[in-house]
Amino acid sequence: MAGSGRVVRSIIKMLAYLAYLLAVLCSANCATFYDSYTGQPITKEEVKRHDKANNTFWCVNEIEPCDPDEFRRVDGSCNNLENPTRGAAHTPFVRVLPPIYSEGFEPKKAKSGNNLPLARKLRTSLLADGTVPGQTFTQLAVNVWVFATADVVSLHDTVKYIAWKPYCCLPKGKTDRDCVPNQVPHDDRVFRFSDIRCLNLTRPESFQSIGCVPNNTVPERIVSSTPLIDLSVIYGNHLSSLLKKGRLFEKGLLKFEVSNGKIWPPSTKTQANVCFLNDKVQETRCHETPEDGLNTLAGINMVGVWVWRLHNVIANNLAAVNPCWDDDMLFYTARDINIAIFLQIYYYELLPIFFGRDNLIKDGMISPSLGHRDLYNPKILPQLSLEYPFVSRWVHVIQEGSLKMYDADGYYLKKYPIVNLTLKTGFFDVDENMEQLTRGNFLQTSAKIDYIIDPDIGTVGLGPHQRASDLCTSDAAKNRYFGFQSYVKYRDFCFGKPIRSFDDLDGIIDPERIEILKDLYESFEDIDLIVGIWVEKPIKGGFVPPTMYCLVVEQLIRNMISDRHWYERPNRPHAFNLEQLLEIRRYTVARLLCDVGDKVTRIQPSAFLKAGKYNQLRDCKSIPSLNYWAWRDSSCQQNDERGDNYGKN
Repeated sequence: MAGSGRVVRSIIKMLAYLAYLLAVLCSANCATFYDSYTGQPITKEEVKRHDKANNTFWCVNEIEPCDPDEFRRVDGSCNNLENPTRGAAHTPFVRVLPPIYSEGFEPKKAKSGNNLPLARKLRTSLLADGTVPGQTFTQLAVNVWVFATADVVSLHDTVKYIAWKPYCCLPKGKTDRDCVPNQVPHDDRVFRFSDIRCLNLTRPESFQSIGCVPNNTVPERIVSSTPLIDLSVIYGNHLSSLLKKGRLFEKGLLKFEVSNGKIWPPSTKTQANVCFLNDKVQETRCHETPEDGLNTLAGINMVGVWVWRLHNVIANNLAAVNPCWDDDMLFYTARDINIAIFLQIYYYELLPIFFGRDNLIKDGMISPSLGHRDLYNPKILPQLSLEYPFVSRWVHVIQEGSLKMYDADGYYLKKYPIVNLTLKTGFFDVDENMEQLTRGNFLQTSAKIDYIIDPDIGTVGLGPHQRASDLCTSDAAKNRYFGFQSYVKYRDFCFGKPIRSFDDLDGIIDPERIEILKDLYESFEDIDLIVGIWVEKPIKGGFVPPTMYCLVVEQLIRNMISDRHWYERPNRPHAFNLEQLLEIRRYTVARLLCDVGDKVTRIQPSAFLKAGKYNQLRDCKSIPSLNYWAWRDSSCQQNDERGDNYGKN
């Protein structure tokens, strides 16, 4: 029997490979080439010109004909049937407000024509360095938030200045236009006693810098992620990459490995190019996934491993209740459920605790009903606002610099600098590091929401990759290179109340910080978007700055309206029925860690919030799980002896 099983698996893999070859052959004859920026079809001659310029990967989207009844595509194409490229990778952002630059598309000047204050001076004047633990949110909340943001942007801009062009603070950097390092003032409160007068930074990659669009046009950022939250960090942005690195082609599973009793994504043989901070002696793990994003920041790494594992948990349970389903049906249904679970956790569990549940219901981002809802409008294209992922970087102010590690009984053991885990995937597979850090996610609180940032975030940033780095200073600088209008313009857009003087900020910003802003900026109209967000008072009923709330909610509502495959829709292809949707609604991040976290047996039900009197640790058996029988296909013949409980989790 074992031999026959191997033969069957070999046949399945061969058939899958043949299907892939057929898709490639069809692609050459059936697919249409599109300009990734305009979304318009282009000729093969135009494609050859991009081939010669070596930028086809970025500038051209090759898309097969759309099928209105297919599952969500891995590359995001055909989400909008009339505009098949929108929703795909390498497509342009939209802007909430038009960009503003100085001559030559350099960062804007102050209203007077003078230079704006140094980014580092702004950061150190408005955000102090220190450690103040919060008493509300857990590290898990921060890590899942960062993971959600990573799903819609790519980290090549960061890799650009830490790996490709690490020399911007050296003489060589003065001759490279891409280099735009941040100057450190001589009286800097941290670096004044050192020789550090420069923090490395490069310009964001754009359609112009890549060569897709002429340089005499407004720079528009380009990223390799799909613009909607679809777990592209896990499944990738291109079908060929998923087929090569992701799918096992058995029972709907993703590839996996078992090491030290733990399940991992497959490992790459070229880790020196990705996980180059691994200790070569004992830290050997480096994930080979459709996208390399899992190997980046520690929080993204951990959440990514859990979500990767969850896909296989779902696929195995679906196979148990539907033995007649083939690999494709199991894979794409498991992927659909996995994406829906993450969206449910993000929209209905994570953001309400930060933004205020009542606020989100009032503004239509979440529904007070458990049933379906359908807001789809094909006239709204599935695109990402440039402002959304940028203002989400506010989360830097509540990030702890170290991850705490706990034993199986919940006792604190030690802590490890989170900044030193960037591109260091192998650390998680040594000893019980993954187990201890997983417990730390829901037992350790985030930093307090205040005007203080962790010193590691403000002076180290990216660990040993740079001599010194300040994430918030980089945010303030990027604010200008993205061409964002001033903070007061966004306030006007969001709330319809123009700011006409510094005094009009009273009640929006604390008086003492208004005084600091007056000292730093010549005019209230010069205040940078991210700087205003740093010092705003929290939104009523929530914990985040109101302008950030506005720009995040604006995008997340657009996601629902523009996404033909939105999981709450009753009319989408392969839609969940009511019973299935209710199962998705019941699933929580606590259940996720019970299902796929390493040795997690007890957890608080609201795992994004600190455990305490009204949120006590409890056995995982009491945390509601998914009943996969809601997905039972009546056409599959079940053996009577399996019983009613077969396939339930």
